[in-house]
This record gives sequence, structure tokens and C-alpha cells, in this order.
Amino acid sequence: MAGTHVLFVEDDDVIREATQLALERVGFVVTAMPDGLSGLEAFRAERPQIALLDVMVPGLDGVSLCRRIRDESTVPVIMLSARADSIDVVLGLEAGADDYVTKPFDGAVLVARIRAVLRRFGHAGGPAAGEGNAQDGPAVCGMLAFGDVEIDTEGMEVRRAGEPVALTPTEMRLLLEFSAAPGTVLSRDRLLERVWDYGWGGDTRVVDVHVQRLRTKIGQDRIDTVRGFGYKLRA
Repeated sequence: MAGTHVLFVEDDDVIREATQLALERVGFVVTAMPDGLSGLEAFRAERPQIALLDVMVPGLDGVSLCRRIRDESTVPVIMLSARADSIDVVLGLEAGADDYVTKPFDGAVLVARIRAVLRRFGHAGGPAAGEGNAQDGPAVCGMLAFGDVEIDTEGMEVRRAGEPVALTPTEMRLLLEFSAAPGTVLSRDRLLERVWDYGWGGDTRVVDVHVQRLRTKIGQDRIDTVRGFGYKLRA
């Protein structure tokens, strides 16, 4: 975890400097930028291992910046928002963010969320997506097929009707979790724990938006909603 390169985009000088110091204190290498355009330039020049993006930054807002990053990379993205409004949260997640944190935040909580994201992305010696153990994900091996969707769990590749499907690591882990138990209803809380590595209660909107993103890529009819319980992969 020490030495992990973080891109932090925040226009508030006090928050930017305090958060940078807090992250550097626990061993992160931080590039801090005050606006979206300079953040995009820094991302392209330095290729950080994770990006923290405030939603409301000048020049290029955080949601737009997230989309630009996602067009070029699967690097994990955490959105930061001063409001917990559904619109802010959903827009950030739909843009490709993997998680979000509401401001004001406790430094220890932010560090924990960053570490959780990095673990599931396989950074800092953590398991890569698909390697899985009792806590980090399902042990699924080989080639799996569900309708016209094929999953190579060793090569970490997905095809639909023979065409490659580009998934982010979070989307891949979500799909692997479903494919480990096809036809079984998985609750949002279980998915938060298994895919997002939440050892505490989390916002289930993170699950809902990622399921919807996954549906758009592998087919709307492949994942069923079981109202009041969760989701299941159609076997």
C-alpha cells in the first residue's frame, strides 16, 4: 500500500492540503490538483493507481473528468461530494466511478475506503480479480457460459455473442460473484461485502448503479431484479 500513487482533484485549498497531508502520512504518494483540466493532464502524464475526484471542481467537473478517465483507463475512481444527493451519487457512479465518499469525511474513513478499493483491484499485493478467497471474492475457474455471454475467469475476459466486452475491475468482480451462484438471489448487502469489501453498512445505490452498468454490457435480460431481496444471474 505504501507508495501507491493517488491523483486528488479538489478545488478547496484547505481540504486539498489537509487531505494530501493525511494521505501522505500513511504512505500514499499524492498528486493534488485544483481543477478538472489540470487533473486530466496529471492523470495522462503520471498514470496514478487511483483517482479521488471532487464532484464540484471548476473547468471540468468531477463527473466529466471521471468519464474522460474511464474512456482511457480502468483505474479505480472514488468520487467526493459535499452532498449526499441521489443525483450527485448516481451521476458519479454512472460516469464510471467505483465508489463515493460524502464530505465532510474523516481521514481514517477515506483511507479505509481507498484501501478497500485497492484491495479489490489487486494493488499492493492484494488478490487480483477472480483469484478470490473467503473474503475477497468467489473461486470461479475456467470458461463459463450464460446465454450468449462467455466468461473466461482465468484470462479475465468476457465475450457477448463472440464480441469482447470491456468491463472495469469492479464490474468484473460483480459478474464473477453472480456467476459463482447462477440462479441464486444475492442481496445488496452481500454484494457490498463481497465486491466492495465493505465490512460495514454501505449505500446500496452503489450496487444498483453497477448492476445497471453491467446489464448494459452483457444484456438487460441476464440479471434479474428480485424485489425486496436483491439480484440473480439468469442461469
